Amino acid sequence: MNPRRAGALNERIDPRVTRTTRAFEEAVVELAARRSVSRISVAELAERPGGTRATFYNRYSSPLDLLIQVLQADLDRGHRRGAEARAQGGHSAAELLRPTTAEVADHVERYLPVYRHALADPADSGVYDALVRHSGDYTLSFMADGDHPGLPEANRRVVAQFLAHGFAGAIRTWLEDPAVTKDDLVDTAVACAPAWWTADAG
Repeated sequence: MNPRRAGALNERIDPRVTRTTRAFEEAVVELAARRSVSRISVAELAERPGGTRATFYNRYSSPLDLLIQVLQADLDRGHRRGAEARAQGGHSAAELLRPTTAEVADHVERYLPVYRHALADPADSGVYDALVRHSGDYTLSFMADGDHPGLPEANRRVVAQFLAHGFAGAIRTWLEDPAVTKDDLVDTAVACAPAWWTADAG
């Protein structure tokens, strides 16, 4: 086996690495819930058990990079549950849309202080941008997965960005307007979904 690959494998399964990674992840979420991630220093994160500045920079480029990885992983877990539900069958596309949308809303709610701080500070726009990017990537994946009657003959990347920015904008409204509830967000997203998203093939 290639020594570099062997070293990478050992690092992946080394429990010390796992503990340090988890410590960094917990620290950045805890701190980003208190203040903007742009105001979090690597030195603060390196204070956690097993952490050093060198260890941090071996894995991440910045506290923002670490935070986005944590948020992305949580979003991915939710989408995997949705993909598993689709694969099991027995539900129409329309029936699956609400729980899939609710998964994203639940994710934002789990990290509510983090997203609110990020939206309030222009220096933290990367958090919101990552949410848009994730939604766009998910939409592209959805369009490529199976037959969707009525899917327009248009540039799919443009379609994905159109929908991703719309959904992210709805999330922003929920976070910024106390009168808007999570149920309002989910209900509106489901009601505004394009017909081809909920159409079943054949």
